[in-house]
Amino acid sequence: MVEADRLRALRDLNLLDTSPCESFDRITRMASLLFSAPISAISLTDENRQWFKSRVGCGPEIPRYKAPCAEVTRIADVLVVPDLTKDCRFEGGYLADNGIRFYAGAPLTTRDGFTLGSMCVLDTKPRMSAKVEDAAALKDLAAMVMAQIELQHSLGRIDPASGLPNRNQFAEDVEDMALDYPHEERVAVLFDLVDPARLAQAMRVLGPRCLDELIHNALKALKQRLSPAALYQVGASQFVAILAGHHDESDHGLLVAQFEHLKREAAAAGLAAMAGVAIGIATFRLGEMDPAELLRSAHAAAQDARQSETGVSRYCPATNAVHERNFELIAGLREALTGAEQLTLVYQPTVNLRSGECDGAEALLRWRHPVLGDISPAEFVPLAEQTELAKPLTALVVDTALKQSAAWHREGLQLRVSVNVSAANLEEETFASGVIAALRRHGVLPSRLKVEFTESALITQRALVLKNLGKLRDAGISCAIDDFGTGYSSFSYLQDIPADTIKIDKSFIQRIEHSSRDRSLVTNIIKMASELGFRVVAEGVETRKVYDFLRETQCSAVQGYLISRPLPADDLMGWLAAWQPLGSQTSAA
Repeated sequence: MVEADRLRALRDLNLLDTSPCESFDRITRMASLLFSAPISAISLTDENRQWFKSRVGCGPEIPRYKAPCAEVTRIADVLVVPDLTKDCRFEGGYLADNGIRFYAGAPLTTRDGFTLGSMCVLDTKPRMSAKVEDAAALKDLAAMVMAQIELQHSLGRIDPASGLPNRNQFAEDVEDMALDYPHEERVAVLFDLVDPARLAQAMRVLGPRCLDELIHNALKALKQRLSPAALYQVGASQFVAILAGHHDESDHGLLVAQFEHLKREAAAAGLAAMAGVAIGIATFRLGEMDPAELLRSAHAAAQDARQSETGVSRYCPATNAVHERNFELIAGLREALTGAEQLTLVYQPTVNLRSGECDGAEALLRWRHPVLGDISPAEFVPLAEQTELAKPLTALVVDTALKQSAAWHREGLQLRVSVNVSAANLEEETFASGVIAALRRHGVLPSRLKVEFTESALITQRALVLKNLGKLRDAGISCAIDDFGTGYSSFSYLQDIPADTIKIDKSFIQRIEHSSRDRSLVTNIIKMASELGFRVVAEGVETRKVYDFLRETQCSAVQGYLISRPLPADDLMGWLAAWQPLGSQTSAA
């Protein structure tokens, strides 16, 4: 696969079988003269041959078999062979059989790490002593060849739209600055002209000309205000300037002014709808940060700037660490879903306040990451819901919970299991039919399943959400509104929702003991919900005092640490066997 990628990179440059070029021939002649070698070449390692883009004293190509240039390509390092006829790697090869004795070659390597071939010199006489200076000179010549290749071909240095140096040139210039001014402080300022989503929308309506106009106006403004700073185009609508020295708060104010100026320029050009400029600042020391990492830091700061009032933000390692962790979690969750047995379910029982008996259990997802350890659902579930992982994650929960429900039924336990679903799930056209199919697959009655969702699921695509909920209800599956009171709670909308249960959020329940206002609020929620025909479940019950209060207010059921913490399925069986209704007791059994 690596060799296939290397060959693809070579062919993408369109160098093979092209006409001679004086820019390359000049380097080859220099190599021949410098090393007093009768033969020199810029040798490109093709699949079965060494093809010479430029050459002195030899033909256009030789077989790749036992060719020293192929070995240079393999090791990606300088190779010096004093006598080819005495080296088993090359003995019997084309060069050795045709009178070539000495070989020296340096790799031609792209910025992406692909070795294309070598810059080589050859002689018909053996050379038994090699100087370190000769190897260094050969590497310099190879670097000159690569610079010419990059300049003339697909690894070019100039953006065709703006005429500015591009990301490749930015990387090289930062590295060159480090040679002249090692460890000196610089500031990279990234100007992100428009949010990608807004740019995509504008290009769909207006076409590419809107981006061209935006770049033209922004470039004009930036050159006026940032001269003589180095300016680069590093993305479709992104520019980076390298500024000398440390920039304090007064300089930050100047960048805020620059931000406002760019917005005015966009508005004056009739591009006000795209005036979503964000400016990211990254301070660094020359030679101490990789150019790619520097760009990433500046880009991260620009993303943070979109959330700030000023539109300007300085790179913050702590904020970036949060994003890096989120990225790592999403990647890890994707791997966990492939069957690495990192994801498990625990079950928290719900107790009926009238009978005192357990009448259900909520399936709760747990994740033990192989490196990071236990990850809270409060951290990873919201991340998953923002990605395509929401669907397979919920499918895993539903499938595992129903499998467990079927196992309980075989043991004579008639326990309803609840599963949580997200807005993303309820907005799937086939969600309800998928749940119903899972019930059939596991042989579980619809009455033994409850689907819980939060009020946020009703904010967007309400019609589709209600359609899915209606299908679940018609199939005999109970539906519950979870975390009631934390969203856009209104009893008026409850009449339209095909749900039979509301679960009061634990934030209200846990304040009952100390807040008369919360006691009054919870009492009224229970009263009004009951009058509308809803079963009311209180979450987060931790004390006997709260339990007794809820029973007195005619709450239907409770769930919380007073009853039990979430338990593995096997432990729940033991808990059920030991559970005694609280009744008039003073503590849980």
